[in-house]
Amino acid sequence: MRRSLWAALAIVVVAALAAPAQAQQDWPSRPIKIIEGFPAGSGVDVVARLVADSLGRAVNQTVIVEPHAGAGGNVGTEYAAKAPPDGYGFYFGTTGTQAAVTALYHNLPFDPRRDFAPITPICDVPHILIVTNSLPVKTVGDFIAYLKAHPGKVNYASSGNGTAMHLTTEQFKTAAQVELIHIPYRASPQAVADLISGQVQAMFHQVPAVIGQVKSNAFRSIAVTSAARVAALPDIPTVAESGMPGFESSTWMGLLAPAGTPSAIIQRVNRELVAAVKGDLGKRLEELGTIPRTSTPEAFAAEINADVTKWSAIIEKANVKLD
Repeated sequence: MRRSLWAALAIVVVAALAAPAQAQQDWPSRPIKIIEGFPAGSGVDVVARLVADSLGRAVNQTVIVEPHAGAGGNVGTEYAAKAPPDGYGFYFGTTGTQAAVTALYHNLPFDPRRDFAPITPICDVPHILIVTNSLPVKTVGDFIAYLKAHPGKVNYASSGNGTAMHLTTEQFKTAAQVELIHIPYRASPQAVADLISGQVQAMFHQVPAVIGQVKSNAFRSIAVTSAARVAALPDIPTVAESGMPGFESSTWMGLLAPAGTPSAIIQRVNRELVAAVKGDLGKRLEELGTIPRTSTPEAFAAEINADVTKWSAIIEKANVKLD
C-alpha cells in the first residue's frame, strides 16, 4: 500500500512539472493581447497595431491591441504589470513608460524594470517640430529667433506631462535657451487638431502619427530630431543640421511581457519579431518615418537600464517635476 501511495504521488509530481512545459509547447492556443498606455491614433498605437498584425501572422493566432490610456502612459503600464504572466498579455512600451518615468514619478504603484521582462525594441522614433501655418517661421533658426523676440507668448502642445513629446520639447528649450509655455493634452490627436486651428502654436510630435499630415502640409514642418534625416521625409532637415549641432532626441518603442512570463515564450516572440522587422514589418515602419531595429531580451534590458540614467539627467537638467 505504501509503495502504491508513493507511486501515485510520483505521478502527480511528474504531471505537475509537465503541465507548464506542455502549455508552452501549445502556445498560443487562444488570442493574445498587446496592452498599450496611449489612445487609438497615437504614434504608439499606430506602431503597436503593425506589430500585432505581424506577430499574429507569425504565430497563426489573433493578436489584438488594447489601449489603456492616461497619466502619460502610466495607466496602461500598471495594468500590464499586473497582467497574468502566461504569454497571452504583452505590453508595448516606450522610453517614456519604461525609463523616463522612474525620474518623473516617485510613488508609482509598479516598477517598470522589476515588473517587466523585455523582449525586443521595435524601432526608434524621431520627433518632428511642427508649427501652425500662421506662425511666421520656416527654419529652426527662425523659430528660436521668434521665441526670443516673443518670450512667454508661444504655447506648445504635448500628449501629457512626462511624455516623450513633453520631454523632447523641454530638452530643446534647455539647449536653445528659449521659453515656451506647455499645454498638456490627454491625447495627441486633439493636440494636433488644435495646432492646425492655431489654438496652440508648436509641438514636437512623434513622426508616425502625423506623417500623412506632414505630407499634406496641414501645418509647417520645421525639422526632425533624429541624428540623420528620416528616410520617409528626406526633404526635412534635422535639428542638428539646422544650427543646433549635437541635438538629438529619439525614443524607442518595444515589446515587453509581465515579469514571470515563461522564457521559452519570450524567446519565441523575440525570434518572430526579429524576423518580421527584417522583412515586411521593417519596410512598413520605415514608411511611417521610424528607424526599425531589434535586439535580444538581455540587450534590451541593458538598454532600458542605461536609458534610466540618461533620461534622469535630462529631466533633472530641465527641472521637470510631476510629483
